[in-house]
Amino acid sequence: MLNNIFLKFSEYTLLRNGEHPFSNKYGATAEAILTEFTTNEDIVNTSIEDLVVFISSKSKGRIADPEETAKIIQAAARNSYRLDQCLYEPLTISIASSFNCISSFEKELKAIDKAIFQTVQGLNPVEYTVLNSIPGIGKVYSAGILAEIGSVKVFQSADSLAKYCGIVWNDNDSGDFESEDKHMSKAGNRYLRYYIIEATGSVIRHCPEYERFYHKKYAETRNHQHKRALALTSRKFIRLLYGLLDKSQLYSPEKSR
Repeated sequence: MLNNIFLKFSEYTLLRNGEHPFSNKYGATAEAILTEFTTNEDIVNTSIEDLVVFISSKSKGRIADPEETAKIIQAAARNSYRLDQCLYEPLTISIASSFNCISSFEKELKAIDKAIFQTVQGLNPVEYTVLNSIPGIGKVYSAGILAEIGSVKVFQSADSLAKYCGIVWNDNDSGDFESEDKHMSKAGNRYLRYYIIEATGSVIRHCPEYERFYHKKYAETRNHQHKRALALTSRKFIRLLYGLLDKSQLYSPEKSR
């Protein structure tokens, strides 16, 4: 879709976020601009007044300055390179089809997320609530972790949980090991390992304590920086996860340390 948008409306994709008139380049108003005007000339030849009305209608009045937005879009259309007229219609149809596919996928994801939420709430509502209290973990990763763990009570410690999901190192060093070349075992539950590592990546973006820890570990080496830092942060996250689940406590910044 992005390739087709560039072919049809080259300057649209080159507008930087700070200068772009839409908060979402591919939201409802942007979709209307890209699919309801067949060619760039159609945008250029539309009066500013009509373009303002169009943008205000499609954005449902959410754009603060529709006239300025109309001018930016019209200037971008004027400065875009031109294609043979016969190419605009198939490109526009293809772009519209892509938007329809994305919309369908988003609806399916919402339905699947709802089903996951209902299922896991019925199976283990307390532990699910505990996991969802951690910033950034989300309902899908929470459900995946619980589906693979079953109950944290079967693990004697955070270390045994880490071993079960394979986030341990072959020489039995802890997560604070020194060497840059030690390899993770990966002998455990690969599905749980996936959920833990993905959840950790999200928690890093939402929790300053984990962001600082990740960047500290990232700076300690020049080899495999991201993979190493993420693995070490995942081990720290497992300790938090185990502690909260074992005590049925909700997350707080103090408990993350």
